[in-house]
Amino acid sequence: MENHLLVKTCAFATLFALPVLVCCVIWSRGRSNPRRRPPEPAGSWPLIGHLRLLVGSQLPHVALANLADKYGPIFQIKIGVHPVLVVSNWELAKECLAQNDKIFVNRPRTLAVEQLAYNSVMFGFSPYGTYWREMRKIVTLNLLSNHRLEQLKHVRIFEVRIAIKALHDKWRKSSKDATSNGILVELKHWIGNINLNIIIRLVAGKTLWEFYKGEEYDHYHAAIRTFFELFGAFIISDALPFLRWLDIGGYRKNMKRTAKQLDNILQGWLEEHKRVHSFGEANGQQDFIDIMLDNLHIAQEKPFNFELDTVIKSTCLSVILGGTDTTTVTLTWALSLLLNNPHVLKKAKDELDTIVGKERLVNDSDMKNLVYLQAIIKETMRLYPAGPLSAPREAISDCYISGYHVSAGTRLFVNVHKIHRDPQVWSDPYEFHPERFITTHKHVDVRGQDFELIPFGSGRRICPGISFSLQSMTFILANLLQMFEITTPSNKQVDLTEEFGLTSMKKTPLEVILTPCLSDELYGEE
Repeated sequence: MENHLLVKTCAFATLFALPVLVCCVIWSRGRSNPRRRPPEPAGSWPLIGHLRLLVGSQLPHVALANLADKYGPIFQIKIGVHPVLVVSNWELAKECLAQNDKIFVNRPRTLAVEQLAYNSVMFGFSPYGTYWREMRKIVTLNLLSNHRLEQLKHVRIFEVRIAIKALHDKWRKSSKDATSNGILVELKHWIGNINLNIIIRLVAGKTLWEFYKGEEYDHYHAAIRTFFELFGAFIISDALPFLRWLDIGGYRKNMKRTAKQLDNILQGWLEEHKRVHSFGEANGQQDFIDIMLDNLHIAQEKPFNFELDTVIKSTCLSVILGGTDTTTVTLTWALSLLLNNPHVLKKAKDELDTIVGKERLVNDSDMKNLVYLQAIIKETMRLYPAGPLSAPREAISDCYISGYHVSAGTRLFVNVHKIHRDPQVWSDPYEFHPERFITTHKHVDVRGQDFELIPFGSGRRICPGISFSLQSMTFILANLLQMFEITTPSNKQVDLTEEFGLTSMKKTPLEVILTPCLSDELYGEE
């Protein structure tokens, strides 16, 4: 009897426990692979989402860094109608840009991309695919490869020497006592002109002032600067597309006007090169437009559904954009930091005296030996990366990041500013300390493999012009430091207030006093 009762009890318990067990298994499986969303900050409003958090007095990368302190290194916000994933440490950056690089490979479409980037034909903003791969390959092999940069280094050297000579000539004309008085120079503008001259000469064979004179030069130079400003502006209709028809702020109108001005410049260059090609005239060493014209058969064999003229113009503009602004921004910050840290400035000049001396000009082959100068460039890019928020990417499919479900169409911001100042990676992260790249972080590089330091990005969308940028920055800075004593008026500290745009430029001008410190004969060398 007892055995029979025991059997009945066990059978009843089994029947009761079985559905409970099944429910537990299903629940546990759901828990092991949940569609959990990343943390979301409080304060999202209907329609605009968290937009108000990013349009206040704080710069966006600072506001997002503050949110990371509260919500952790990964969270999701809504900018208008768009979900945006924000990551703020190097491990998560690696997970997004390396392990999930194939997913976060597209660029979002914005008003600037439509109006200024030839409606995504500019390859830096084009969707991932055959066209993007082919155009990036053409640019890399024919302009930005180490071999090609070696062939074209005379352009960089010539333009830097000419600019230095112009400063020396100005000093000679303005100084009554040619041994002591310095001249007041706004370096942000001066550096920008050098970089613009270098890249336009590489692209079109001549500098902007060689193409245009007087008012026409000023007109086109202003158009190029406006391009940078408009591309970096916050456009409310990018967050709220249903407001685009209103053209709040007049951005669409200004973009159309600027795009037309720049297209006229590029079309003029293209027509001149076509004429040379059609007549078979010798053009010396080929510039990039020549190379593009010679490579048209690639586009013809693999149709891109774009006019070839548009492909050439948009690619040239993409190269000019990438080769000018980031280099100018970084050099401006480097000089600002050096002036605010005179002991570092002295060490840089001492290194130049030791490696190069004062009897000859620093040359391209010296760059590899200027270890401290290279450390200064790295430390500048750590503290003030040109893009403190990585250029936005967009997920092409669902994925998981750090266990959180991220939906297709979600935009990705990597907070480079926050990563570069992480106290778990960098000691005294807010201090300008170039020596760290000679000691504790000697082997950390900027080419996208060390995610603690990613000023140029990483993965498929990494900036293709890293070598060009590093060579230009180091060479310009070395020449300026060797050939001039640099001080600020009344030895005042340089204002380090940032201004957010397409890149994070120093907000105020960089006015300095330059005094030549080498023999006059050296300033005439080219």
